[in-house]
Amino acid sequence: MSQMSDKFVIGLVQMRSTKDRADNLSRASEKIREAAKRGAQIVCMDELFLGEYFCRKEDAALFDLAEALPGPATEALAKVARESKVAIVASLFERRAAGLYHNTCAVIDADGAFLGKYRKMHIPDDPLYYEKFYFTPGDLGFPTFDTRCGRIGVQICWDQWYPEGSRAVALGGAQVIFYPTSIGWHPAEKKEFGAAQLDAWRTIQRGHAIANGVYVAVVNRVGFEGGAGAGDPGLEFWGNSFVADPFGQVVAEASNDKEEILVVECDPAKSEDTRRNWPFLRDRRVDAYEPILSRWLGK
Repeated sequence: MSQMSDKFVIGLVQMRSTKDRADNLSRASEKIREAAKRGAQIVCMDELFLGEYFCRKEDAALFDLAEALPGPATEALAKVARESKVAIVASLFERRAAGLYHNTCAVIDADGAFLGKYRKMHIPDDPLYYEKFYFTPGDLGFPTFDTRCGRIGVQICWDQWYPEGSRAVALGGAQVIFYPTSIGWHPAEKKEFGAAQLDAWRTIQRGHAIANGVYVAVVNRVGFEGGAGAGDPGLEFWGNSFVADPFGQVVAEASNDKEEILVVECDPAKSEDTRRNWPFLRDRRVDAYEPILSRWLGK
């Protein structure tokens, strides 16, 4: 697919999620339809939008939330895709086999066809983000997906802090990289560190746009989840979903506390122009990068 292909429009759905899977799916479907009516041709949801962010604790019973992929959720979303003629990027909890689970994004084209999936490669293990308990690291590499209107790549939440994954997806020809996310403030840390954490999160992803000359589309959930009474101080998900152009300029951004839909036009010609004037891909020293394949270069 040529990088000089036609313009296309993306949509990001920033929403709250509850423990009610059916309600979350219904509301997400309506928001996808709304984004399509506003012109979106590819719509992305936040990370694990079918429920609350359950990784705040380690509980083996929560593996019951997982499902096959493709499966019931992708079938329901494929119907929405066909009806609204919109491609969908959906972050889901994948049950691959008994005892084997992934944090996975399904990509569904505008005709409802299942284009494939990306399994989250980098798995965090931090207070209230106990993902290593639930998720096996991805083994599908860094694929790209040719939708009807453009080639896209996907990175999921913790992946967004690593330049290697975004670079690999860009080298695969992605015209836009989607970053479905569930990130928020620990209530006790927000006052002291909150602004800096949000700034770092925004900056690293704008950096991926600049370094690779691609659009980045970051969609985060909103709302507070948890409760101190259950020994869980909870997380305040900070929203701030945004789209940055190939030079890292933020062209649309949502609030930190409201459900919103961002709809943004992407013009592949902007990537072409940016890469011609800032030719980072031309000047890469691919012959000299072997050291980054090592865990550490010291003793």
